[in-house]
This record gives sequence, structure tokens and C-alpha cells, in this order.
Amino acid sequence: MKTKIFFDTEFTGLHQNTTLISIGLISDCGKTFYAELIDYDKSQINDWLQKNVIENLLYSEPPAGQDNHYSAQRHHDNPTGNDLYKSFSLEIRDKTSIVKHQLIQWFGQFESVEIWSDCLAYDWVLFCQIFGNAFNIPENVYYIPFDISTLFKIKGVDPDINREEFADINVFNENEILKHNALFDAKIIKMCYERLIQM
Repeated sequence: MKTKIFFDTEFTGLHQNTTLISIGLISDCGKTFYAELIDYDKSQINDWLQKNVIENLLYSEPPAGQDNHYSAQRHHDNPTGNDLYKSFSLEIRDKTSIVKHQLIQWFGQFESVEIWSDCLAYDWVLFCQIFGNAFNIPENVYYIPFDISTLFKIKGVDPDINREEFADINVFNENEILKHNALFDAKIIKMCYERLIQM
């Protein structure tokens, strides 16, 4: 059975030359990956992106001489031992090449993966672009992505419904609510999916 991975991205606009700002993923078993990229095209940032996306990033540029953010946490099914990367979550702030390497390693903990997102036309292209192109995505990642917008339609729910209201975000602490933060939005996608499949 494939592990379901729910993901979201933030990027520099709905146009052909857009660049990736951040990506968040969460597995159906709760393992997370969150990355902020430092090599996106900053010239494409407008006032809306600055207020709604850039200001919702979790990490800022480190002081001179210090490394960018990197934090790996063991998953509850991997509490001890030398192999931290057998079952883990990760947060990172770095350039695309480093994010690519870490994302491949993170995907490596799953035998087989299917990807879910929401209105994912741009998200999927940018996801594939991390690896160079769609032919280079990790082998254990199924090449066809799935869209919860379609699942809403199939289940008879207006696909334009407010995702946070449908997911009932009351389960979040007020400080955890960061709409347009990629990891928060990935968690909302997962919650919507879980509610939809129960309908």
C-alpha cells in the first residue's frame, strides 16, 4: 500500500517563470518535511506575496558566519539508535540543490508514495523542478499526482469551499495558524482528505 503524502508550495506568482519559495509535506503517518528556499527570484515578490507568504516563512537569514536552518526530528516509531534518518521529520532553509538532496533522503523512508495536493497545477511542476524534471523524481514516488479539488467534486462538495472551515482548524493552537505557509497548508490538505474519504 502506498504512503499518502500531502503537500503544498508557495511560489512567486501564477505565471510561467514563477520560482519556488517554500514546500511543505506531511505523510499520512504524520512525518513532515518543510523547506524554505533561498534562491527564489526575489524580484518577483509583490506586496501581496510579501505580506501573505514571505512574512509567514518560519526562518530568516542567519547572522553572518552561521549556517542556514536545519533540524531533523525522530518520528515516534524511531525513538533510539544510530539511524536518525530511518523515520524522521525535517525542517530546512537552504538553496534548491541542498533541499533536493534532503528531500530525496526524506522520501527514502517510504517504500512507495502517492502525492496529494490542492489545485496542484503549479505545485506539481515546481515539485518536479526541484529534481530537474518529472523524469528525475524519486523512484518510489508515483508519477501521477492526485488533487483533492477533484475529490471534493466527486464527493458532491463545492470545490471552491473554504478549506480551513471544511477541515475544522479549531484543532490548531492560534499560534499554529499560518495560512499560506506551505507546511500549514499541507496539513489542511491532509485534514480535508481525511474528512472527504469518510463521506
